[in-house]
Amino acid sequence: MLVGILKEIKTAENRVCMTPSGVETVVGNGHICLVETEAGNGAGFSNDEYKKAGAELITTPEEIYKRADMVMHVKEPQPSELPLVREGQIIFTYLHLAANEELTRNLLQTGAICIAYETVEKDDGSLPLLAPMSEVAGRLAVLEGTKYLQKHYGGSGVLLSGVTGVSPGTILIIGGGTVGINAARIGCGLGAKVYLLTRSYERLRYLSEIMPPNCYCIKSTSAVIAELLQEADLVVGAVLIPGAKAPKLITREMLQTMKSGSVLVDVSIDQGGSFETSKPTTHKEPIYVVDGIVHYCVANMPGAVARTSTMALTNATLPYAVEIANKGWKKACNQNPAIRQGLNIANGKLTCLGVGEAFGLDVVDYESM
Repeated sequence: MLVGILKEIKTAENRVCMTPSGVETVVGNGHICLVETEAGNGAGFSNDEYKKAGAELITTPEEIYKRADMVMHVKEPQPSELPLVREGQIIFTYLHLAANEELTRNLLQTGAICIAYETVEKDDGSLPLLAPMSEVAGRLAVLEGTKYLQKHYGGSGVLLSGVTGVSPGTILIIGGGTVGINAARIGCGLGAKVYLLTRSYERLRYLSEIMPPNCYCIKSTSAVIAELLQEADLVVGAVLIPGAKAPKLITREMLQTMKSGSVLVDVSIDQGGSFETSKPTTHKEPIYVVDGIVHYCVANMPGAVARTSTMALTNATLPYAVEIANKGWKKACNQNPAIRQGLNIANGKLTCLGVGEAFGLDVVDYESM
């Protein structure tokens, strides 16, 4: 199979979907890797490294789309790329279709096979290809929140760690999954008072056992969120419903109860955001202020630490990419339920229930195709 590795063109996206060592593995399995020139520059990987790994360097994305059987990305295909997508071509990347109806409809029209990293799901409910970027985003959420609490960014001027004789700040994290637990670890390490909310009692028991004493694990309800918002200096939205839109947990009206200069970091923005006032931002213009509350809603947070993110992403995606390349998408889906869960679109038909519910579109059972 010809596997295409594209240079990312989304604003300030410095990751690349595969490291040179990943390319070496793909080539070692008998496949051809087409890598767009300078694809790895933002993550610190040179053209020479890819060439030494056995890649064929390609100068234009048009040629990669023309030749590749499977095209790999980090982010979803951008508008300029959609006309290049071919019928039957495999697109393997983060798609987050439930937050983007236009992209969903456009990809349906291409007739491509679209497998989304974020909905590849194991039998135990874990999301192996989303997890590494969730770890990065969770840790960055608190670091970025700490930064934008500084007064010259419009923040309240609170230092989350506190200092001798001064109480630490308070962090409210809504969602006890991978993002939430990583955000909580960083917040606790800073010395902040951390509230970690989740709806699952089983998850609460687990979190209560492993988190440090300055992390308070609490059952998530609307009333609890409303109460803790009044105390929070930093709020991290970390809720995920795989393949579906994120629920709106904080309304604009609720902002009126928060302390002026507090910061909201919406890690769920790729799935539509968990705050009513959220809108996607970029690393170039990461924040905006609504009713005195600073909002950070960067849709590709891990792109800020591109080298770490690229290595972590390759570690997770490479086995699946090799399996798809070795077997073809149909056989891979038939033999690996996790990959079948990742299939969002095939031959002009939608196969992901969460996306269908988001936009009122018909969903076809993969087994019936």
